[in-house]
Amino acid sequence: MQSEVFITCAVTGSGDTASRHPGLPITPEQIANASIEAARAGAAIAHIHVRDPQTGQASRDVALYREVVERIRASDTDVIINLTAGMGGDVVFGSGEHPLPLNPQGTDMVGPMERLAHVVELLPEICTLDCGTMNFSLGDYVMTNTPSHLRAMAAKVQELGVRPELEVFDFGHLVFVKDLIKEGLLDDPVMIQLCLGIPYGAPDDPGTTMAMVNQLPAGATFSAFSIGARQLPFVAMAVLAGGNVRVGLEDNLYLSRGVKASNADLVTRARTIIEAMNVRVMGPAEVREKLKLKKVR
Repeated sequence: MQSEVFITCAVTGSGDTASRHPGLPITPEQIANASIEAARAGAAIAHIHVRDPQTGQASRDVALYREVVERIRASDTDVIINLTAGMGGDVVFGSGEHPLPLNPQGTDMVGPMERLAHVVELLPEICTLDCGTMNFSLGDYVMTNTPSHLRAMAAKVQELGVRPELEVFDFGHLVFVKDLIKEGLLDDPVMIQLCLGIPYGAPDDPGTTMAMVNQLPAGATFSAFSIGARQLPFVAMAVLAGGNVRVGLEDNLYLSRGVKASNADLVTRARTIIEAMNVRVMGPAEVREKLKLKKVR
């Protein structure tokens, strides 16, 4: 257990959640404002996806990312920007006896450099790198990240001077992280996000959590989170395990049973839990120094 931790707020995500929460940030202005509000509540890092303002569905449109980032950077609130690079790795197979052709509804598979187009242009301090392929939830959807694509993305992110946040959903993903380290594709300090409780990755029970923590590369900085009703209880689990914290509407829509949350609400509650454990919440300047981030712009 550490004496100080930082909070990441994942403000909107890419899931089909807009219809389930009227306050979910959708437009660039809403996503930027939610990031700023989360920062004012105590989040050092805003993890950002963008959505089509008309449909609310996930998007890879660089112009949308640009507007979000410019709005945040123009504000009077300091927050570390963490842009997803997970979009463009989505495969939905045809159902039953006809897996091919792929289902165009939900399939969005592009090359590694196209997945990084917004990162190349906007140079955030952090971007994510999903570290493996996984059957993600129900149906015929597969989160698809091939080793060659991931190596190409890691090399490009390293060249840009952007810190990759390595998204680890299961034990095999940690094996791949260690291979990237051996190959010189990751600079210190290595930053890992343990994504737990997501079907069909690693479960979020304490035994599994600690087993994954015990397999982390030496010297790695990590955060951990769970989803849905376990998001807020897992704040304490992450801190006890020696890690940092992630909350936000990407992973959980509720503050308590039947009570819809805002991102700022979830950060405030996380901060309350952390400080009740006699642990200090770090600000963005401290996190920037801890992670050796390059504030390019």
